Amino acid sequence: MSYKMNPAQFTQVISLPAQERYAHFISKVADWQELWTLKGPDGFVMFGDDSNQECIPVWPHPDYAASLAKDSWSNCTPESLHLNIFMSRWIPGMVKDKRMAVVFPTPNEKGIVVDPQRLGQDLSTELEQCE
Repeated sequence: MSYKMNPAQFTQVISLPAQERYAHFISKVADWQELWTLKGPDGFVMFGDDSNQECIPVWPHPDYAASLAKDSWSNCTPESLHLNIFMSRWIPGMVKDKRMAVVFPTPNEKGIVVDPQRLGQDLSTELEQCE
């Protein structure tokens, strides 16, 4: 279960520059041991970045994911991923399938496109600091 968020916190965080949202994502995901993506009738959403690289979007809270469930993603809902499953299954699968992660896109700004191995390392580093 995700943490409670008030509207002021949502607005403040979603307005941060992409690099600060990335840091927020790493911190919150390590704290809560879960992350969120969007899932529709045909499976998890993906989109192409500027170089047409397939990317899987991820967020630290379902409210942020839901803010992008519009237009072509209007039939999608936030889907929780436990951090252990993301690290042990998703990251190796993304590497194998040559997919990237896009961390914390917003309705007004692209997120940080990152290699899944780097994302895994950043999460591991944050988890080590929490111990």
